[in-house]
Formats: sequence, structure tokens, C-alpha cells
Amino acid sequence: MFKKSDYFILLAVMLSFFVSAYLWFIVKDAEQAIFTAIWIPSIFCFGIYFKLCALMGRK
Repeated sequence: MFKKSDYFILLAVMLSFFVSAYLWFIVKDAEQAIFTAIWIPSIFCFGIYFKLCALMGRK
């Protein structure tokens, strides 16, 4: 069901989320926290794109 690459995408998303939360709550730097939070949907989009490319290439 899940491939190794899927776990790397999820790991990158979780890492980005935790870094953003750290910047927001601990460092109190809102600009950097929001900038880092913007990476989350971008990483998901790249993951979906590569997954679709792999699925279409198999057929």
C-alpha cells in the first residue's frame, strides 16, 4: 500500500509542521513560522504529482 517514497513525503510534511509550530510557539517568530507552514501543501502537491506520474507510467 505505502511505498518508501510515501513515507519520506509524510516525514517531510511532519518535519515542516513541527518546525513551523516550534517557530510560532517557542521562538515567537510569526513570519518564519508562516513561511515554513506554506511548505506543507507544496510538499503534498509534489508527492501527489510524483505518485500520479508513477501510476500513469506503469500502465
